[in-house]
Amino acid sequence: MRIGLFKKAKKEIVVYFFILALTALGLGLSDGIFSNYFKEAYNVNAFQRGLIEFPRELPGILSTVVISLLSFIGDIRISIIAQLLSCIGLLLLGFLTPPFAVMCIFLFVNSMGMHLFFPLSDGIGMSLIKGEEVGKRMGQYKGVSTAFSMFASILVFVGFRTGIFSLTSPVKITFVIGALIFAVVFILFIYMNKIVKIPIKQDRKLKFVFRREYKYYYILAIMTGVQKQIMAVYGPWVLIDLLSKRADTIAILGIIGSFIGIFFIPALGRWLDRYGIRKMLYADALSFIVVYIAYGFLASGFSSGILSKVGIPVILTFVLIILDRMSMQMSMIKTIYLRSIAVDKSEITPTLSFGMSMDHIVSIVCAYIGGIIWTAFGPQYIFFFAAVASFVNLAVAKLAVINEDKGLKPRVKVQAVVNEEM
Repeated sequence: MRIGLFKKAKKEIVVYFFILALTALGLGLSDGIFSNYFKEAYNVNAFQRGLIEFPRELPGILSTVVISLLSFIGDIRISIIAQLLSCIGLLLLGFLTPPFAVMCIFLFVNSMGMHLFFPLSDGIGMSLIKGEEVGKRMGQYKGVSTAFSMFASILVFVGFRTGIFSLTSPVKITFVIGALIFAVVFILFIYMNKIVKIPIKQDRKLKFVFRREYKYYYILAIMTGVQKQIMAVYGPWVLIDLLSKRADTIAILGIIGSFIGIFFIPALGRWLDRYGIRKMLYADALSFIVVYIAYGFLASGFSSGILSKVGIPVILTFVLIILDRMSMQMSMIKTIYLRSIAVDKSEITPTLSFGMSMDHIVSIVCAYIGGIIWTAFGPQYIFFFAAVASFVNLAVAKLAVINEDKGLKPRVKVQAVVNEEM
């Protein structure tokens, strides 16, 4: 982080920069390598891998309720609880290799901590900005998170390539380091709670909006759950299970994807301004269809032995993983589409919350069904199913009523972000 980043910044903002940096680092040393951990430490099959998504994704649904119930204590105090849960869950995973069912409980505790903090992070950052350029400061927040996510990927790559890190040793050093980082963030939040004069409390009443006018947005939210989960879970699983790739390979792909994302996300904002929401919805749908069909054929070739597990086919698989990361970044188009059709501006946030809940519910179901399909029929059919399902996105792009001016004015300004999951 450059010194200029902190110039004339208030103490609490400086502390928050450290919180964002360390949180990104801790996530990169834990959440980013969980799939490899499941394979190497527990030798799980595709069906079990799908089941694991229940304790990982359930907190995404529960967190909305928990945050609503705890909103009276303020966002910073909720974040203190979140970091404590992340630390405890990860520390237990680091020092123990418990039975599979117990491991899922520890994973749930860690995931609950992460999912509690995610929706609070931007709100806290915005509340700390007083009399400044909001866009500039928020961009700096995202920039710090991006930089330290990349740094975490570099550490993972070097650590596993040199043998310093291991997921089968009695003590998983990478998880222990991640837990200690979350412990430091826990302490920083306690300190921030003391120095912030006015408690950061926002109206987080549990409120969902369901309108007929938003039906196409709900469809897009459901499709996001399908697409995200299939590629986030089973995309890397092709590398891990079929190609025997370890955490260092996944890390280097994350580094490349994050670096490209730094340039891709601002470009995506410019394309939205230039081509409009409808054309970008078409592009979004087509990107998923192409990636999933290609990935399905590669998965079929690897599992049948037709394709070599070295050379060009593997490189093509790497390219598709990175392209999918870019496709997932296009999810912001759906948010802008909702803004264009919103009956009332106040309904945008609760509608997004409702969409996110549907996203997580569908994610859990798809992970379970995907494991059955992989085991019973073959890995390629998961991706072919996702490709066929993505034609729904094309239909929405064709049928949806879109108010381009309302969605894109004022001008869209987008900063680089990194997906939480590969």
